[in-house]
Amino acid sequence: MLVAGPAGGSTPGSEGAVPPSVMRRAIAASAIGNATEWFDYGIYAYGVVYIAGALFPGNAQQATFFALATFAISFLVRPFGGLFWGVLGDRFGRKSVLSLTILMMSGSTFCIGLIPSYDSVGFWSPLLLVLLRMVQGFSTGGEYGGAATFMAEYAPDQRRGFFGSFLEFGTLAGFSFGALLMLGFLVLMGEEVMHDWGWRLPFLVAAPFGLVGIYLRSKIEDTPVFQEIEQAGRQEREVGAELKTLMSNYRRSLLALAGLVVALNVVNYTLLSFMPTYFSTQLGLTTDQSLVVPIIGMLFMMLFLPFAGHLSDKVGRKPLWWFSLVGLFVLAIPLYHLMATGFAGAIIGFVVLGLLYVPQLATISATFPAMFPTHVRLAGFAIAYNISTSLFGGTAPAVNDWMIAATGSALIPAYLMMGACVIGGIALMFVVETAGHSLRGTEIPGTNASMRELQMMDSHNVTSEAIS
Repeated sequence: MLVAGPAGGSTPGSEGAVPPSVMRRAIAASAIGNATEWFDYGIYAYGVVYIAGALFPGNAQQATFFALATFAISFLVRPFGGLFWGVLGDRFGRKSVLSLTILMMSGSTFCIGLIPSYDSVGFWSPLLLVLLRMVQGFSTGGEYGGAATFMAEYAPDQRRGFFGSFLEFGTLAGFSFGALLMLGFLVLMGEEVMHDWGWRLPFLVAAPFGLVGIYLRSKIEDTPVFQEIEQAGRQEREVGAELKTLMSNYRRSLLALAGLVVALNVVNYTLLSFMPTYFSTQLGLTTDQSLVVPIIGMLFMMLFLPFAGHLSDKVGRKPLWWFSLVGLFVLAIPLYHLMATGFAGAIIGFVVLGLLYVPQLATISATFPAMFPTHVRLAGFAIAYNISTSLFGGTAPAVNDWMIAATGSALIPAYLMMGACVIGGIALMFVVETAGHSLRGTEIPGTNASMRELQMMDSHNVTSEAIS
């Protein structure tokens, strides 16, 4: 996994360090987990009405609220998953974490499709759903940070944005596939059958996702960046020591990442998870129209993700984030007014919102892992990301729904997006630009300390090779 560096040394993570065939396997191994995670979100978001009717008591509005709240509950345990899996991944490697998390994710999604109805078993039905969503959240707490770190540490320094964008391509592909699957079953079987048992079928498709993911991840080694510090014996050895290191040395990175995630996930979960409900309940679109609009928007977003990732390698991550944050802040209210004009306006408005969001989405895997050094990277990323996501991401659909009911304003989602973008802008001012910088070593990439450490490491590699 190591190749000749600038002075003849070995530099994992450099341009050309990973053969193309290995890079393709790394992309597939990373993206399949993200696709599995978001496939689950897609079928849940698009099937929430059927899930509510089958597994919860009360009228349709009450049951739907409980189903959305259950969706949010899974996010409350994500920080615990981030802590557990993040520390594990920094001690024993990224690969071991990814193999376990995808198995738990796909298994819990599959089991949701097997939960007996409320009419059959009473309160056990929503209780089982809550438990399975918690397993989902716990495993996802390590999956996303692990996959993004895995991808970033495999990618060449000069193309990390481009290759990292394919992880988010997997996000939208998984969500779109789940949404299309739910919509396809609705068209084929009709509302009555979907309410009865048809909604369960998409959940059962999660099993093959997990099996494919485990196979792909078993066929690739751990990242060369992690292998380098492991061989040098510089990875963290104890949980307490790693957490102390993070809190004492990397508070700024933790807070900055958490702030960026507020903007990222309020927009993300509002657009992808809440909008089908919003279109049908607030804008009066039909069920089919409410499901089709986000799918069209996501397909446009998928087309532009690699281009945005490539552009970030040329101009940097921060300029793209500024463009996205400012664009969403300025245009959120006009675009929500446009979506309220009807089906065509909803498509145009959603597509523009999605494209404004793409510069953030495309650069997550290149930006976030680079905010921490190798020995605490996965834990730092996973903990900050998941705490912020649990508070401001998965709760977004339920908060939007509650605030619209409380205020009577259909523009609440736009206001929340704008507020989140302000928080993201403040956080972005404290982020170091890392485009083109190596992720190697035990210093924050892009800093002077990191560059000095890399020079010392490469000099040591040259000396070691000369002696051997």
